[in-house]
Amino acid sequence: MGLLSFIKGVGEKVFKKEEVAVPAHGVEPLRASALLAHVKSLGLAYNNLAVKVSADAVILEGEVAKQEDAEKIALAVGNVEGVETVDNRLKVTNPAPAATYRTVKAGDTLSKIALAVYGDMHKFPLIFEANRPMLSDPDKIYPGQVLRIPVL
Repeated sequence: MGLLSFIKGVGEKVFKKEEVAVPAHGVEPLRASALLAHVKSLGLAYNNLAVKVSADAVILEGEVAKQEDAEKIALAVGNVEGVETVDNRLKVTNPAPAATYRTVKAGDTLSKIALAVYGDMHKFPLIFEANRPMLSDPDKIYPGQVLRIPVL
């Protein structure tokens, strides 16, 4: 699926205080467990999932049913404070065209992004739905957050 880049210093606070700093030997399994628990808490679908962490890089391995599931898992893990890259190696049972990604800039709204991407600001609900359950409200996006932009 590929390598995704994120802004390391922004995102959801999933790690405990001792796990946020550059990890020492033995902390990576704790960080991997925290990320897996985060994916589970969001109710994201997967057949099997292994999360591996080395410093600020995450590798996802396993299998999912849909392309959308693989993309959402990668975003859920990547949009965590302290994660800089996600290598999404998830196998998709029923492949479909991949979504694109967009990093939110200061002043962005889902309407502005929809206008820029689709040429129609009223298509913002497509972007919102493509990023649920990570987004709970269309007005709660932040600079540095990476969003899925689905293919129309």
